[in-house]
Amino acid sequence: MKLWSNSIRDGAPIPGEFAFAVQATHGHVALSANRNPHLAWSGAPAGTRSYALICHDPDVPSRGDDVNQEGRSVPITLPRVDFFHWVLIDIPVGIDEIAAGSFSDGVVARGKPSAGPLDTRQGLNDYTGWFAGDADMAGDYHGYDGPCPPWNDELPHRYIFTLYALDTDRVPIEGRFGGAEARAAIAKHILAQASFTGRYTLNPAVRL
Repeated sequence: MKLWSNSIRDGAPIPGEFAFAVQATHGHVALSANRNPHLAWSGAPAGTRSYALICHDPDVPSRGDDVNQEGRSVPITLPRVDFFHWVLIDIPVGIDEIAAGSFSDGVVARGKPSAGPLDTRQGLNDYTGWFAGDADMAGDYHGYDGPCPPWNDELPHRYIFTLYALDTDRVPIEGRFGGAEARAAIAKHILAQASFTGRYTLNPAVRL
């Protein structure tokens, strides 16, 4: 099975229009277009009945002490953890492409709804936790929200898009769920998977 994007080349920097934030002329960052990238796939095995899609960043700082703090930086040696940017399940088997901007087009304060286009279900991404203490932004962030790594991180972040071909029409999970719960729910139903990776930084001192 193959997964690719006309928006992001495998291993290349992610264009700013597909990010949550970009470097700002004044100040550190500014909100961006936050469009989901184009995705397409082929070669699903026989028996495929639906697809699931997960985008995660495995390079998020495990501690927030230095994150976005003036005069400090997040060291490249700091242990890293996963941050989920897109959790999408129940993609119908007849679908083999997602258009750019069709699932996300702009930053939505307090998050997008769980019901997605094409009769899909959208899980919670990890901006739900990130904005939990922000009175203006707190909410359930479903679907795609793009990169916004710390502007003082010494490590460029990777964003891994993974498509799973599943042997079930509907993933056996209900209610609120995020990336970890979706991974667990699809684990016994995966027939094949394919991935590609984009890279992104908001630190002007870091080269991609």
